[in-house]
Amino acid sequence: MITPTEQRNPRTLAIDAVGTAEILRMVNAEDARVAGAVRAVIPELTRVVDAGVEAVRNGGRVHYFGAGTSGRLAVLDAAELLPTFHAPDDLVIAHHAGGMEALLRAVENVEDSEEGGAADAAGVTSKDLVIGLAASGTTPYVAGALGAARAVGATTALVTSNPAAPLAAYADILVAADTGPEVIAGSTRLKAGTAQKMILNAFSTTLMIKLGRTWSNLMVDMVATNNKLRGRMLRILGEATGADPDACAAALMAADGELKPALVHLLTGSPVPAAREALEATGGRVALALGQLSTARSDTA
Repeated sequence: MITPTEQRNPRTLAIDAVGTAEILRMVNAEDARVAGAVRAVIPELTRVVDAGVEAVRNGGRVHYFGAGTSGRLAVLDAAELLPTFHAPDDLVIAHHAGGMEALLRAVENVEDSEEGGAADAAGVTSKDLVIGLAASGTTPYVAGALGAARAVGATTALVTSNPAAPLAAYADILVAADTGPEVIAGSTRLKAGTAQKMILNAFSTTLMIKLGRTWSNLMVDMVATNNKLRGRMLRILGEATGADPDACAAALMAADGELKPALVHLLTGSPVPAAREALEATGGRVALALGQLSTARSDTA
């Protein structure tokens, strides 16, 4: 049976016989279908996020496994969590069939190797969440990884664009965004890839929020690795506290460049060491740290 992503799309049969603008309209019209397909799988994605939160809080990790476009998107998502949320390197780990070499160019046969997927999953433990990404739902590399993960008792999930994915048999949770036939048959870097990117964005962002790495809708656990990000940290402090730029800069300096203790210090008036201590006691969650310090002030009033 031909998977949905390999089928010909009846809406784009004449795509090579129309003008440039019409090609772009066809592509855009198909892209517009993706958000609805992702919206339909929010209940399943909710279960994946909750499984990820439970895994991390119990000392486990999140692993992504994918090949080709799916693997590259997984690597991109994991890589962006450090600068955005100051997530530890080993919190969300992306495994791409063929390794770094395959990020830039196709490496023959690696996605067809169940053994390769199982070998890459050798470090998975029963505490972990393992997410396989396979647009077609058939990738042997992902099957090997999910099978190995299940064998050690890890929770497993599959993100795919095939509602009838054979790999669903390896997953505790199936997230199947039904994006249908691609603009160009089989080119899953298009709608299926867009859906996977949206799902990974939603998953990892929600995971970070649930783990306390934001406050309101602000990035308060970011790492300032360049001037743009250092400026963003000062703007965040100003927006969150109403303090002037000089006060924000002084607070950030007192907190050794860490945004969270500077934020709690400015919002509560507590010394930076007390702010840091409250954050450590509440697992780094700003709202809980603020509540703890407010309670402590009330008790001493």
